Amino acid sequence: MNWRTSRSSAVAFVTLATFADLVAYSVCVPVLPDFARRLGASPAQIGLMFASFGVTLLAVSVPMGAVSDRTGRRLPLVSGMLALAGSTWTFAYADSLATLFAARMIQGAADGVTWVVGFALIADCYGPEDRGRVMGYVMSGTSFGIMVGPSIGGWLYEAGGIALPFQFVSVLALVAAVGFALLRPPIRDRAADPTPVSILSVARVPPVALCAVIVVVTSATVAMLEPVLPLFFDRRLGFTPAQVGLLFGTAAVALIVMPLVYGPAIHRWGARQLTLTGLVLAALWMPVMATASSFPIALAIMVVQWMAIALIVTPSLAYMAEVTAFAGGDAYGIGYGIYNTAWGVGLLSGPALGGWLFDRIGFATLMTSWAIVVTAFAIATWWRSRDWELGPKT
Repeated sequence: MNWRTSRSSAVAFVTLATFADLVAYSVCVPVLPDFARRLGASPAQIGLMFASFGVTLLAVSVPMGAVSDRTGRRLPLVSGMLALAGSTWTFAYADSLATLFAARMIQGAADGVTWVVGFALIADCYGPEDRGRVMGYVMSGTSFGIMVGPSIGGWLYEAGGIALPFQFVSVLALVAAVGFALLRPPIRDRAADPTPVSILSVARVPPVALCAVIVVVTSATVAMLEPVLPLFFDRRLGFTPAQVGLLFGTAAVALIVMPLVYGPAIHRWGARQLTLTGLVLAALWMPVMATASSFPIALAIMVVQWMAIALIVTPSLAYMAEVTAFAGGDAYGIGYGIYNTAWGVGLLSGPALGGWLFDRIGFATLMTSWAIVVTAFAIATWWRSRDWELGPKT
């Protein structure tokens, strides 16, 4: 089989694209002090620049998913990778805050295209019996990008100055763009279901809406932990920044390894069941984190927590493909646009709510209260969706 028409090639290039996107997101972390000094930026301005990424991500995710449903996946993916390459290259030579803001917002838009259309392409290429396994491969590769992005940025900055980390990511994005341009991925037979599918008609389907709420809760939970855990470790256990970084880096290994385990189990146990099981396990384990009394114990607790989080994320991606089939037509782009938007909403709301509660009720009470709410939500969600039968359309 020609590699250009191979499903495996599509998976490889989607993994490369999402890996490049996550490295682009995090590679600038080690060089932020240099940017701040050169451009005279305050911490608040740097924070706003980072946050601007999410603005365009939310703005383009659903519309670009809908566009890809109508025009095909290849053109949006090529455009997204070229946008990522250009915006990241601009970072390397930015001489003003305005340029940095513009580049960061374009990166956010490219992120929306890459994840939404990339996973829609996977759903196009694979049926429900294989989607979970394949999406596990993609998530494993992209989670590696989360873990190594800051390290790559630091190493390349030391080796070649502030421009080299961004040039490296730009080259990765260009390679992915060329790959998508040459691919001839499977095209779904639209004639089999000619009914036009709109964004609103997909969003109104109850299983799709419920899946989106699950994603918001999951994303908010993960994003809440990221700022409050370091505060707890610092104030309660006196961990250094290096120790906190090692904790998060080691725990992130679970996000690389576990999708390879959970992915193949999705077809056997069901995406909905595994997603809700992961949500309950993650919630029930959260209060345990408040019992950490030493570095080894904190490390073990965090690894288990991130293993449970991986059990939510990987199946939920396959679940969105399943529930999108309720809408009929060719709506995977819209479905994953809704998924990406829901994830962004959680990222924006989780840290703010978590930080506010941490200051008022403390870490242990926050973990217990959050766990109760999430567990109750998961049980109610299971009860509400237990009678929904996923149709045969894929």
